[in-house]
Amino acid sequence: MYNDDFTTGVQDGLRLAKRIYYGNDRSVAAPKPVTPMEKATRSMYPTSPMVYAVIYNQAIVDNPDMPSYQPHVHGRCDPPALIPLQMNAISFDVDCYFDTAFVTMSGSWRVHCVMGNADCRCRVAIPMGEEGSILGAEVEVARKSYSTQLVSLDGNGAKVDGGSNLSIKVRWSQKVVYKDGEFILSVPFSFPEYVTPASKKLPKKERIQVDVNYGPTTTTEAVCKTSSHPLKERKREPGKLHLMYEAHVITWSSKDFFFKYHAFTTYPFGTVLLKSPSTPSIDQRDMFSLYLFAGPDERKKVFRKEVVFVVDISESMNGNTIEVTKNALIAALSKFDEEDSFGIMAFNDQRHLYSTTLELATNESIKKATQWIDTNFIASGGTNMSIALDQALEMFSGTRKSIPMVFFITDGAVENERQICEVVQKELKNKGSELFPRIHTFGIGSFCNHYFLQMLAMMSKGHYYASYDADSIETRIQMWFSKAASSILTNIVIDGPDDLEIYPSTILDLCYNRPLIISGRYKGNFPEKLEAKGTLADMSNFTIDIKVQHTMDMPLEKVLVKKQIESYTTQAWFSQDKELEKKIARISLETGIASEYTHMILFKTESPDKPSKSGKKQGKKELDQRGPKTEKVTVLHHLGLGFGNMVATSENIPPGFGPQVPNQTEMLERAAGNCCVDVFGKCCCMCCIQACSRINNQCSVVLTQICGALTCSSCCE
Repeated sequence: MYNDDFTTGVQDGLRLAKRIYYGNDRSVAAPKPVTPMEKATRSMYPTSPMVYAVIYNQAIVDNPDMPSYQPHVHGRCDPPALIPLQMNAISFDVDCYFDTAFVTMSGSWRVHCVMGNADCRCRVAIPMGEEGSILGAEVEVARKSYSTQLVSLDGNGAKVDGGSNLSIKVRWSQKVVYKDGEFILSVPFSFPEYVTPASKKLPKKERIQVDVNYGPTTTTEAVCKTSSHPLKERKREPGKLHLMYEAHVITWSSKDFFFKYHAFTTYPFGTVLLKSPSTPSIDQRDMFSLYLFAGPDERKKVFRKEVVFVVDISESMNGNTIEVTKNALIAALSKFDEEDSFGIMAFNDQRHLYSTTLELATNESIKKATQWIDTNFIASGGTNMSIALDQALEMFSGTRKSIPMVFFITDGAVENERQICEVVQKELKNKGSELFPRIHTFGIGSFCNHYFLQMLAMMSKGHYYASYDADSIETRIQMWFSKAASSILTNIVIDGPDDLEIYPSTILDLCYNRPLIISGRYKGNFPEKLEAKGTLADMSNFTIDIKVQHTMDMPLEKVLVKKQIESYTTQAWFSQDKELEKKIARISLETGIASEYTHMILFKTESPDKPSKSGKKQGKKELDQRGPKTEKVTVLHHLGLGFGNMVATSENIPPGFGPQVPNQTEMLERAAGNCCVDVFGKCCCMCCIQACSRINNQCSVVLTQICGALTCSSCCE
């Protein structure tokens, strides 16, 4: 699956880059040729922020500073060759607030591979961390700058000449992983050798600044356990830690940046932070975030499990998808204790049962189940979710000494999703939340309705997870199962103000390897001390007192707004509430967080040209006309997940494959006609800064559109 246009393009780009002449400087070497081993791996896929020159016409490839006067090269590249640009500077600023990090990447690249009288498009790929979400981007090139802004759904260009410099700033949020009692921050910072500038080996500066803010409630200071790069402590305050990595290097970093730290020594630990909204906010209710940590001790008694796996084996799951799903399911079975019980159900047009009742997880039964999976997990047929879920919910014993759980995996969307949720809602009301099974949902690819899966999980206090990349399915399913199956405290109740709204709308169970985080809004007085009550695995009651404190410098509105928008969107999909959709759009516009009901637009600010060399004196009116000019360039393609693709599901198109809607660049090229080939063989000007969404599930998607809108004047006419 790695032999795609991107990999081919980079391989061709590295081959073309070998033609570039850098003079007699022996310290400069052309990029190393791609080895057969590299061709068989993902070595061409970016592991750090990268910018590529998009080359259709091979004839324009040359050193803009030192032309080599090479003979004309005929032929166009299809797919286009992607030459990695040389990087001049890179820096990261990271702000960490418990499980959320806000990252700002700033970098500069030079178009070193296109002759000075030619121009080209550029493509940017930004790998992001766990659950990365783009917040915005800015680009500066040739006295022009571009920036993004959200608008509601009611829905030119810059030439990048050879030798030009691109300055790019991208902002995103991502999760800080919590594991074994430690917070783990990981940032893409591993650069290939060929992005080092082709000049004499002069030192270059790389920089990462990390600011940790874990609130004023902790009695212990944060301790840095491990880091990939040497961090210098700049400042330490109560509840805060400021660190810096800064180095002058000959070659750029060849390893990702990671940083492990912990801030608590006693467990369980809980804290609640309160903050009042800013004056112009459309929601004037106060904000809170509650954090409850069980700690890293795996000896804590977890609940006995009753599990039914419900797995989609429709034809669209064919190939690698069904194979890695089988592997993950078998790995999950191996983690059961003998007192646990399980059942397995596969579904397509029909349901296929391993057993009509749950079986104890003995070695013999797990071996038998593994053989059944190998025999029956054959991708074929259509998708009928309800027949499988209805059966699964009836298979549990109803005992209070275990947690009944359904692990539901699908890659598709169906018409009766709301009806499925209504059935679950009715059953939940009849049986009560204590006895009703937790429905843990996992979505594969972009064709399934992720909001349906979130609603199904949210209703039943289950965990939702997803993978948009076939290569991460197995790993993420195992993470999903490990998290959901490690509950140590259930049926949690938290006292608070009467007018309290939480995101998500139900309180999940507390797991030993992941904190319980509840954010929300409230009116009235919040108690000075909060009690969290729940049930332990031995069925005894447990209560923990949680200290409540106000915070002024932690941006709770930024931390909770993504959860608020996701929770509201899930509810709006289920209820089809148009007023709630409008509210989501207003929140999105105010906070800059993308939603299903807003689009991102691109603004261009163009600085005046340099004064004329003739020295002619300009009048006041002429000077006023030469001031910076800002205009809207275009409405970018929708950034949301969408609500599933029932057509793709009915036609059994595998996730991430098959016919796709043309991207912004392709649509512009079609509208532009033959301008890209008629202008003396030049490439069109900079049309796209795009992150390759097919590269991995953590790459930025918004950048696919940002410079997909930056097309040359001749293209627009």
